[in-house]
Amino acid sequence: MEFSTQTTASLHQIKTAALAVGVFTDGVLSPAADVIDRAGAGALRAVTKTEFKGKSNTHAVLRDIPGVSAARIVLVGLGKQENYNATAHGSAELVFAQYCAAAGLTEGVSTLASIECPDTTLRTRARAAASAGTRAGYHYDATLGKSREPGPRLRKIAIWTARGQAAEAQQGLSEGQALGEGINLARMLGDLPPNVCTPSYLGKTAKQLAKQFTTLKAEVLERKQLEALNMGSFLSVARGSYEPPAFIVLKHTPAGRRPAAKDRKAPIVLVGKGITFDSGGISIKPAANMDEMKYDMCGAASVLGTLRAVAQLELNREVIGIIPACENLPSGRANKPGDVVTSMSGLTIEILNTDAEGRLVLCDALTYAERFKPAAVIDIATLTGACVVALGNVNSGLFSKDDDLADSLLRAGRAAADPAWRLPLDDAYQEQLRSNFADIANIGGPPAGAVTAACFLSRFTSSYPWAHLDIAGTAWRGGKEKGASGRPVPLLVHYLIEQAN
Repeated sequence: MEFSTQTTASLHQIKTAALAVGVFTDGVLSPAADVIDRAGAGALRAVTKTEFKGKSNTHAVLRDIPGVSAARIVLVGLGKQENYNATAHGSAELVFAQYCAAAGLTEGVSTLASIECPDTTLRTRARAAASAGTRAGYHYDATLGKSREPGPRLRKIAIWTARGQAAEAQQGLSEGQALGEGINLARMLGDLPPNVCTPSYLGKTAKQLAKQFTTLKAEVLERKQLEALNMGSFLSVARGSYEPPAFIVLKHTPAGRRPAAKDRKAPIVLVGKGITFDSGGISIKPAANMDEMKYDMCGAASVLGTLRAVAQLELNREVIGIIPACENLPSGRANKPGDVVTSMSGLTIEILNTDAEGRLVLCDALTYAERFKPAAVIDIATLTGACVVALGNVNSGLFSKDDDLADSLLRAGRAAADPAWRLPLDDAYQEQLRSNFADIANIGGPPAGAVTAACFLSRFTSSYPWAHLDIAGTAWRGGKEKGASGRPVPLLVHYLIEQAN
């Protein structure tokens, strides 16, 4: 994909296959739409008065308007003007890009980034436009036996902006393209079947990224190395499967001269849950929709997608991804309810439910992260069904005792149209994790399940600022639209760009 800016003052003179303009609810035209309407003798208002009402996620197409050079004017619904925000803008850009892709167009021009809205700048709106264009080109065909005839591909998108703002917009476009590529990588990894996307496959993907980008370095620790590190909790989950575990460390080191030790910023560490298939183990899950448990590695996928974007952008901040990857299967060697295991930290854990395995692999990864003396650690995991009950599929759950870190992530989520909602992490919930036979139990009973899962993880994070993102409701969609979403790559990339600045 190629992204550029279009600074032609006369919108009606832009020659393109499709020109996107925004329309708010009840037919209120955006400034760019008003310009086209006046040039086209009221053609847009004629439609908005009768047919097109500007509702979110809708569009209408007008062709060959006299006085307008664009072959098509695509009216994109923006929703209510008073509610227009980063999320609505991102959705509108995606509607336009998906229309262009579905219509077999190879290029288009969008004016949507010129519409101001809260929590955004031109740079972030341009970022959203390029991300949408890249994501619209995603097509899963990795395991299709019969290749589908590829039609014309969308190759170019330009955004219209004032001449003096072109540099800011172009920066946002470059960031958005990298973001979109990272999102698509996370989606592809999530959508792959679990017999393909195994722990070793994730390790190979990390090594391929390190070959592709010079700022990345990958290391994959195997079982014997993990045993030497005393990762008893992680290895207890991996034990139930014949697929070997992989503990992946992917480091982004900014190119150029290393700063003096006194000027060096501590790295930001991302930890992604990498359960490539979660049957629940001995505490086996119901059969219905168990196929979707291939998505239990979407935390790992989001870390790889984020590191890809970070490397493409050559961000001037050290970022480290850690992925504990394995399968959770029942077998004669698998964890049993009542087992007690010893984590890398030395804390013992009573396993009351083998389907609460994500926290068992994450806790050792969080302990491993201490060696990097991080500025912050953010773990990302499809951790609890309780978070889905609480927040549905709109907001990811955010837990942290560090207000500055939490606020930065919440702002990033709003600006990136990838929202999170902060949930409590009070010490009083820790009482639910009390065990008579170990230092801590791996579940705390039905009440506040997402909170007690985060409380469990917090026991392993005392040496650094830490946040936990529970993406169980946002990492993928089920039903007819089944597929990985790529979230929370937008939130993470936006956060890291801000930290690099």
